[in-house]
Amino acid sequence: MNYKIEISYDGTRYAGWQKQNNAKTIQGEIENALEILLKEKINLIGSGRTDAGAHALRQIANFKLEKKIENFKKFLYAANSILPRDISINFIDEVGEDFHARYSAKRRIYYYLIAKRKNPFFDKYSLLIRENLSVDYLNLISSKFLGKKDFEAFSSKDCWTDNRVCEVFSANWRENKDLFLFRIESNRFLRGMIRAIVGTTLFVHKNQIDADIIDKYFESKNRQMAPFSVPAKGLLLFKVVY
Repeated sequence: MNYKIEISYDGTRYAGWQKQNNAKTIQGEIENALEILLKEKINLIGSGRTDAGAHALRQIANFKLEKKIENFKKFLYAANSILPRDISINFIDEVGEDFHARYSAKRRIYYYLIAKRKNPFFDKYSLLIRENLSVDYLNLISSKFLGKKDFEAFSSKDCWTDNRVCEVFSANWRENKDLFLFRIESNRFLRGMIRAIVGTTLFVHKNQIDADIIDKYFESKNRQMAPFSVPAKGLLLFKVVY
C-alpha cells in the first residue's frame, strides 16, 4: 500500500525537513509517530527539503506499508495525538504504487513574508523591515529570476545536487496593510535558493541598483557574487502541484 499525506508544520524548533543524526527534524518526528502507530518501519518521502526554521502549510509526503489502513479518520486522530503540536497531518489517501512525493511533483509554490511593523503574531513567521518598499521595483527585480536558468549563484555551497537548473514560472510581490508577500513558483528549488533570491532582491532594492545586475549574478555562477540571504522564519511552503 502506498499512502499520500498532507502535512502542516511550524518549523521554528526543527533543523529542517530532512532527517539528521542528533537533530530534531520534521521527517524524523513524523516517522517516529507513524512507526509507533503502525508498528512498521516507515520511510517517509517528502516533496522537498525545507530549510531549518522554515514552515509548511501543505507539505506532501508518501510512505509504503505492508498492511492496509482501514480507517483514515481514526488514523489521523491517532497520528496527530502522537505528533507534537507544531506538526499536523491534515489528510491521508491511498495512491498508486508509482506515486512519489518528490519525483511526481510538477511545481512547488512558496511564500516569503515581510512584516511592515512589529507584531507579536507575525514574529515567528516573517522578517521585520520597517523601511518603505516599492512593490513595482521589487517585481521588476524579481522578473529577472523567471525562466529556465542555472541558479548556482543563488544556492548554498552544500546543495545536495550538481544540477542547479530550475524553471521559475512566477515570482511576484504584493502588499497589504501589514505585510509584503513574495510568491514564487518553480518546478524545483535548490537549498537556500528562495532565501537567496529574496535577500538579493532586497539588497538591490535597498541600494537602488539597476535590476540588470541580477543577470551578472547568474552569469557568474558564483555564490560569493550574491551572498545575500534572509532568515528562514519568513519562508512558507504553500502548495505542491502534481
